[in-house]
Amino acid sequence: MKSLLYIFIGGGLGSVLRFLISHYTHKALHFNGFPLGTFLVNLLGCLLIGFLSSLLTKSDAALRSLLLVGLCGGLTTFSTFSLENLTLWQNQQFLMLSLYILLSILCGIGAVLLGFQLGK
Repeated sequence: MKSLLYIFIGGGLGSVLRFLISHYTHKALHFNGFPLGTFLVNLLGCLLIGFLSSLLTKSDAALRSLLLVGLCGGLTTFSTFSLENLTLWQNQQFLMLSLYILLSILCGIGAVLLGFQLGK
């Protein structure tokens, strides 16, 4: 139960950070419709989850829950997706890596399209 509280707190902080970074990036920089704010948040989240994963390998579960699952998960789930892909790469599971990337992108776009259609 304690871990859920840490995830909740970290997730809230990550979500607020995502909004602020994306919002102010969109206000400051414009690249002809390119979603630079989201792109920047995703890259920052990947950098952060990689750094924290290496730093917190022997840390207690509460701190990992707060920072990795909560903060990074609230900031962007793309960071978790990228970390999982790196793990597949490191384990030389190249077929699974390719399948995961391809299915995630295609099924994700398909699910958004289906959601739009269901919402009409």
